[in-house]
Amino acid sequence: MTQDPERIAAADTALVEQLVERAKAAGAEAADAILLRSTAISHAQRLGEVERLEREESLDLGLRVLIGRRQAMVSTTDHDADSLSALIERAVAMAKVVPEDRWCGLAEPEQLAHDHPDVESNDPVEPTPEALIERARACEEAARAVPGITNSEGAEASWGSTRVSLAATNGFRGTYVGSRHSVGVSVLAGEGLEMQRDYDFTSTVFGADLENPAVVGRRAGERAVGRLKPRKPRTAKLPVVLDPRMASGLLRSLIGAISGPAVARGTSFLKDKLGEAIFAPGIRIIDEPHRRRGLRSRPFDGEGLPTREQAIIDDGRLTTWLLDLASARQLGMAPTGHGSRGVSGPPGPSCSNVWLAPGSRSPQELIGEIEEGFYITEMIGMGVNPVTGDYSRGAGGFWIEKGEITTPVSEATVAGNLLTMYAGLTPANDLDLRFGIDSPTVRIDGLTVAGA
Repeated sequence: MTQDPERIAAADTALVEQLVERAKAAGAEAADAILLRSTAISHAQRLGEVERLEREESLDLGLRVLIGRRQAMVSTTDHDADSLSALIERAVAMAKVVPEDRWCGLAEPEQLAHDHPDVESNDPVEPTPEALIERARACEEAARAVPGITNSEGAEASWGSTRVSLAATNGFRGTYVGSRHSVGVSVLAGEGLEMQRDYDFTSTVFGADLENPAVVGRRAGERAVGRLKPRKPRTAKLPVVLDPRMASGLLRSLIGAISGPAVARGTSFLKDKLGEAIFAPGIRIIDEPHRRRGLRSRPFDGEGLPTREQAIIDDGRLTTWLLDLASARQLGMAPTGHGSRGVSGPPGPSCSNVWLAPGSRSPQELIGEIEEGFYITEMIGMGVNPVTGDYSRGAGGFWIEKGEITTPVSEATVAGNLLTMYAGLTPANDLDLRFGIDSPTVRIDGLTVAGA
């Protein structure tokens, strides 16, 4: 039986309101509570045979109580009256004995978000199991139909929806729902020791916006076949071109480096760079929380503060840190609306939809000027030092010769420093907002490429 979304929203809001009110009555000076009500369906198949079809429903509650500069967090999946009474009692008792945290605390009432924009973050249509099975089937069949594909690691299709409800003793009340549809496949090409693997997927808020699963599958198959018979590269300093999937990793490293706690601890290679040019003139990187149907959109942050579009990098300059309330207090700055909250820990900063603005030239034009270089389609390992910015990762892709993509390459290492890489980055014009953190193809000159 279909449940009434408005009734569920009202019940969830009432529950978190009751929780913070009871916490304050039990001795907390302040409190906030978050409720995550989730439903998910997932399907997996391999070689046309169903391996998994699951449905999961969950309700997770998190309570934070504050007494002076002490805070304690507790969580539960049990929301009957007796369990909640015990939860509140434990939280208050813990908050009386934990060490002080001089930076913790709720937002002031004047800081709170009062308008909650509609970001179209929820598809009200839940797909049937049959629809998920068909998506996965079409994706895998298209991948396996590519000549040269010899095996499949399987295809998956999923859907999930989560309602976030937040209440606090400072007066904040807010709720929104986020949904996601996904389908993807991983396949292998070749035989024996010469096999190569690749994958592709599509993920959107609304099912109607999903890329055709057959197109996704065919692209995964073509990528796997294209990687057959790779060679190791020679060692040299060369221009490197990163395809959009790999280029987005550079944005993730940037996001981590401008996170308030990392800056406050002095463990970021960008800790002294606020206001300085770290990219070339004209480069812009945008954080866009109100993008309609964005994978990471949200109308308010995890501490009840308003969210807004910001240019993290504007004309090459670093304009802001990503600050929750605690890190903002520690740095003596205003919060930026980047607080994020789970049920079992205190808030911390996170971004929303982030994208590198496209340039004016096509990927083909950027590649066409390269006499010899490396086009990267795969990265391996986590070789990024967040303190120094030193960068060294395994890589695979294709060699560039005389402006053309030629033979596949594997077992390579690419090394440099993120400060130098950011300063020399040139974006192409092929930005596609697919993943929530998105980049066009980018070119970076002068990286060290070595055969493994």
